[in-house]
Amino acid sequence: MQSWPRPDVPSLPGQAPPLRLFDTATGEVRPTSPGPQARLYVCGITPYDATHLGHAATYVTFDLVQRLWLDSGHDVRYAQNVTDVDDPLLERAARDGQDWRQLAAEQVQLFRDDMTALRVLPPDDYVGVVESVPVIAQDVRRLLDTGFAYRLPVPTDEQGAAGAADVYLDLAEVPRFGAVSGWTREQMLEVFAERGGDPDREGKRDVLDPLLWRGARDGEPSWDDAELGAGRPGWHMECTSIALRHLGMAFDVQGGGNDLVFPHHEMSAVQGQVLTEDWPFARLYAHQGMVGLDGEKMSKSRGNLVLVSRLRRGGADPMTVRLALLAHHYRTDWFWDDRDLSSARERLGRWRRAVELPVGPSATGTVQRVRELLADDLDSPHALAAVDRWADEQLTRGGDDPEGPRLVRRAVDALLGVEL
Repeated sequence: MQSWPRPDVPSLPGQAPPLRLFDTATGEVRPTSPGPQARLYVCGITPYDATHLGHAATYVTFDLVQRLWLDSGHDVRYAQNVTDVDDPLLERAARDGQDWRQLAAEQVQLFRDDMTALRVLPPDDYVGVVESVPVIAQDVRRLLDTGFAYRLPVPTDEQGAAGAADVYLDLAEVPRFGAVSGWTREQMLEVFAERGGDPDREGKRDVLDPLLWRGARDGEPSWDDAELGAGRPGWHMECTSIALRHLGMAFDVQGGGNDLVFPHHEMSAVQGQVLTEDWPFARLYAHQGMVGLDGEKMSKSRGNLVLVSRLRRGGADPMTVRLALLAHHYRTDWFWDDRDLSSARERLGRWRRAVELPVGPSATGTVQRVRELLADDLDSPHALAAVDRWADEQLTRGGDDPEGPRLVRRAVDALLGVEL
């Protein structure tokens, strides 16, 4: 699958500190500690209504991770999936009388356009489920062959194809289940159904066992496999297979929204463990807080979405959208307000006026402070405030350093992804 154009990232003078992030699995802020190549996987969209501000916040957050690694001299390998076949997509297409493949293609292109406008660095590997079915099926077959998975015939009342079967992971055979989330079984059961699980499926050995392969049902897309039978991949399985193929085990950071901690990231990790007989799946798990609207989480199911594309069509500079998101710490849940955009617009205008002047205060200390703040668990609100202080000094007292405005412009671009 084609990604989107990569914006240039300026190089900066000076030494960047190592990036530290809050690790969900340990509950601590830890160094990311990549080798010469830093490896990042961020879960992608299900393309049926992209891109709301919750999506945008996640991808801007992990764009900062990439930029800080690059500033530290690392090569970055970034992989992201696209769930271009899944129940919500099929349901939306049926509701609108549209072919699901066409709907997915349209929404993926809209997502690409939004990411380009927001100057998010693209994945090196942008991988759809449809194109990955053969390798995902291969992994499911391996789990069956090694005894970590089992089959259940498609229930007769669901009109499955002849001989079709669902395949589940047997969590009783997985020793590290729960290591990512740290949740109790009661906590898991509380959200499992609403986050894509099927606890009421008859015949499962454990209600939490995740679906690896969905046997073909009438009217649903499916792919033939000689051993599995006709069907399509389960949600968690796609990320396991794609991450392993493009990054390998023990990649540096697994990212996504905090609603993916369980079951998605938990299941993806244990599937990787039993496929490779290795651990960990990811060395660190970082999660974006939820963005809400009118007192509720912003989500497609609720329909309370603020879409990046609509903001752009309404005349919003994409850099104001990016600044509005960066004004909130990534781990904090928050509610969107139109004042976020107006505040960001004022900030962007002030910064642009400041860097357009031919000389100004020295910016060396400001740039290093921005680096330090971002390296400390992506403290973007205080990093923005550090640039504010330089801009305020520039616009009130000025300075005589011709490099000051140029250095701020380059640093804001390289570290924050904001084009002035």
